[in-house]
Amino acid sequence: MLRHPKSFALIITLAFCRFALSQNAVHTGTIKGNVVDNETQSPLLGVNVALSGTTLGDATDEAGSFMIENIPVGSYALQFSYIGYEPLVKTDVVVRPKRTTFVEAAMRISAIAMDQVVVSGGYFSNAEDQPTSLSNFSYEEIRRAPGSAGDVSRIIMGLPSLAKVNDQSNHLIVRGGSPIENAFYIDNIEIPNINHFPTQGASGGPIGLVNVDFIRDVNFYTGGFSAIYGDKLSSIMELSFREGNRDEFDGQLDLNFAGFGGVAEGPLFAQRGSWLFSARRSYLDLLVDAIDVGTSVAPRYGDIQGKVAFDLNDRHKLILLGVIGDDHNNPDHEAAVENDMLVYGNQDIIEQTYGMNWRALWNHGGYSNTSISYTATKFEEDFNDTATDLFLFRNRSHERALKLRNVNSFRLNTRNSVDFGVEARQLISNYDNAYAEYTDAFGQTVPQFMLHDRITANKLGGFVNYAFKPTAALTTSLGLRADYLSLNDRLHLSPRFAVSYQLTDRTTLSGSSGLFYQNLPLLLLSQNSAHRNLQDPVAVHYVVGFSHLLTNSTKLTVEIYQKDYRHFPIDPGQMTLFLIDELFYRYGFFMNHENLRDDGKALARGIEVMVQKKLAQNFYGLASAGYFRSRYRGGDGVWRNRVFDNRWIFSVEGGYKPNSKWEMSLRWIYAGGSPFTPLDLAASQQLSRTVLDERHVNAERYPAYHSLNIRFDRRFHFSAASLVFYFSIWNAYNRKNVATYFWNANGGKQDVIYQWTLLPIFGFEFEF
Repeated sequence: MLRHPKSFALIITLAFCRFALSQNAVHTGTIKGNVVDNETQSPLLGVNVALSGTTLGDATDEAGSFMIENIPVGSYALQFSYIGYEPLVKTDVVVRPKRTTFVEAAMRISAIAMDQVVVSGGYFSNAEDQPTSLSNFSYEEIRRAPGSAGDVSRIIMGLPSLAKVNDQSNHLIVRGGSPIENAFYIDNIEIPNINHFPTQGASGGPIGLVNVDFIRDVNFYTGGFSAIYGDKLSSIMELSFREGNRDEFDGQLDLNFAGFGGVAEGPLFAQRGSWLFSARRSYLDLLVDAIDVGTSVAPRYGDIQGKVAFDLNDRHKLILLGVIGDDHNNPDHEAAVENDMLVYGNQDIIEQTYGMNWRALWNHGGYSNTSISYTATKFEEDFNDTATDLFLFRNRSHERALKLRNVNSFRLNTRNSVDFGVEARQLISNYDNAYAEYTDAFGQTVPQFMLHDRITANKLGGFVNYAFKPTAALTTSLGLRADYLSLNDRLHLSPRFAVSYQLTDRTTLSGSSGLFYQNLPLLLLSQNSAHRNLQDPVAVHYVVGFSHLLTNSTKLTVEIYQKDYRHFPIDPGQMTLFLIDELFYRYGFFMNHENLRDDGKALARGIEVMVQKKLAQNFYGLASAGYFRSRYRGGDGVWRNRVFDNRWIFSVEGGYKPNSKWEMSLRWIYAGGSPFTPLDLAASQQLSRTVLDERHVNAERYPAYHSLNIRFDRRFHFSAASLVFYFSIWNAYNRKNVATYFWNANGGKQDVIYQWTLLPIFGFEFEF
């Protein structure tokens, strides 16, 4: 205990002065990186690397490596220039005190021969085999996005290609699709779902699983994607994990909305490799227990992720990857009533992915990635109906897959290149499920059902994609994919085509089309042996696009698309509903579906406009608008609106970075009201549960959705560490956006469940 208050005050004053001086001191860091040819992944010698706004820079050596030292802390853009290659700019390169920031750059051969280096443009890179429907985001763009809470799925909600569904879920509804139509890849390894509490059979959930501090960048394909990807109808998300620091040990401690945890990284085997590891856990359950708030729902979840990279030699590299999620939730009946939950019970889910990828550079202008991986998701769930307190279903599912994926890319010459490869999967699923007798959406009684099944199936795939440049301005891409599933003994051939024509050095016209097949979820096929004879859903994509560079760092994109769907499953007992959409909000696959038909059809078409500005100086932003129609034909032959048909989507987001310490950003989203089916009030009252009006399926619309998210970031730099504090407000003006209407059995009336109201969020990141 201090005897002299003045001494205590002096200590505090000196500590504050030291902190203030550390903030005013000039702290520096280092940028290291590698530059390779995009098509062959071979290192490039002699690339000029310049740090924008400074006189600092370097040139790459024989290994394609560069290093820039003694850089004042802050955020920079790196400019890469090389004769014969398109200029490239990497924005949002953050330099931290006494730390090394690693940057990987891939440059493309220029379509126009140049005899001198000209640094212009380069902020946007387009893949020749994907001239349409591609968006790219860097780690920093994902980390700082308002309303994302470090969730990679939520940052792309600002794109015009995605329907606005519900704040409590990050389901990706891409261009009139459904939550089952999306795939995720991390370093050439497929991940079934990148969310905690994953929705079985689909791709969404409430909270992101992937640690954004691992992400180097993200490519998101919303249509017309290359033949190297299959078995999905709507979108592909490619995530690239960065490597750990090969020079020194680095650490980071985090506390945020998702939980608390840390990241550690360092060199391996005398800098021939590196390791990267993170562990996180939620804290809401600890908080609820500590303050004894009674019936509040407090889910518990955590994850462990890791990546090891090792150079066998200068042309061959091995990558080991692991992602594990552990989720638990057990609200009781009282908590369910208090929080307007339609069901309650116990929920325990474990999801695991382990994989290894071998990257090889070949001597003839090409490279390959070959991965083998194992994924498993185990569900142990027991749910009761909140209204009646009766048992609803038991889910004991264990879904596993062993996968092999090989992708090869070769540049034959300056006009011709080819990608080809194979895929093989072995699927093993065990189901021990029980479905109680219940009344369906229209109040009809469905008998109880027991599911005891073990499904094993093999999937085989092969693909080739050939790109040809007959002129400097014209690029064409022709692909073919073959997929086989042993369960239904069907072989599908999927041709794909894409074309791009560069009208000027700033304006490009493009288009793509193709067939896309997808197998139905095994949980649905297992409910009846006859379901294995159902046709696989298929979609035909048509996309036409236009892009124009307004400035070097600002691009305008306009796209028109149409998707024709066939062979979707229809439940004869509920012919007016679209079964795949029911998965999102009525647990469609968890109910008994017998004797399904495959004559369901759907159609989506729309137009999207987007203006994106990269962070060239202090400002960045993205404004987008989309108008679309999404409809389906039920078993009764009538065309209706799908539940995700917002019609209008408008979003504007951006930020301002006045210096290396402060950043302010916001996102505002407006979406037209989505369709819903009104309640049959008489039947709902009689059965004391939600019963829909079968005569008016999706005939009414919820009120329009709109909300504003605001975020403030403040960086504190010390001699050998950094602290990032951020504060965010979701739904800043407290808009009451309707999630759904339901029958409140306790009140004996129709009631409403709202999406998130005003929600303050804060977080810390301490880097050392």
